[in-house]
Amino acid sequence: MNSFSAFAASVIPNPTPTVPEQAKGLLTVLNWASGIGLVLGVLGVIIVGIGMVIQLRRGEGGESIGKLGWVLAGCIIITGASGIVRAFV
Repeated sequence: MNSFSAFAASVIPNPTPTVPEQAKGLLTVLNWASGIGLVLGVLGVIIVGIGMVIQLRRGEGGESIGKLGWVLAGCIIITGASGIVRAFV
């Protein structure tokens, strides 16, 4: 039996990640930051919507679509932050 077949027959370990006890405070801060970011994102969408209504009254309604796109892009980044970081680490 060569070394390659012995390697292929061996079991590849699949470790389960565990959070060390020292990192519990950091996870709390990250959870709070994520929650605050999402609340601010919803508030941003509401503010952009109010601005669109005001601009629509003036006849400039389409100019806020870019702002809405940036707010929604920020919300997507906030909600996907853990997946984005996991992809690079």
